[in-house]
Amino acid sequence: MDLSKIVSISGKPGLYQIKSQAIGRLIVESVVDGKCTPAFARDRMSSLEEISIFSTDDDRPLKEVFKMIHDKMGDKVDFDYKKASNDELREKFAFVMPDYDEEAVYPSDMKKVFAWYQMLMDKNLLDFTEEETQPEAEKETPAESSTEKE
Repeated sequence: MDLSKIVSISGKPGLYQIKSQAIGRLIVESVVDGKCTPAFARDRMSSLEEISIFSTDDDRPLKEVFKMIHDKMGDKVDFDYKKASNDELREKFAFVMPDYDEEAVYPSDMKKVFAWYQMLMDKNLLDFTEEETQPEAEKETPAESSTEKE
């Protein structure tokens, strides 16, 4: 699952997929409605690949937290995170990620994580199938391994 092309833009609702790049701006497509808009260098953007959640041990990448939600709840978040109380959000987040840092992860962060997960699942942008890992030598094709002759 590659979250590097999915970004959150400060001040704009929802998530966006990076479609192309131009000088001083990106062209992004809203995950919610599919509309393309420019995002400029001055906009604060965060790639979901770079976001992590504080835990009592090491911080967990968002990708790992999404996998934990999928393992515990499946394809649909099993409660209404939009209307949930702070206590219910904490309870559900602890169910999914028992070792989250209770002082550093706020209910607004939890709500955002659940909302992003559901948004990405609804658009089939999350893939939790395990990729088969091959030894590096097997991945290399004969054309890549040959050397040029002078």
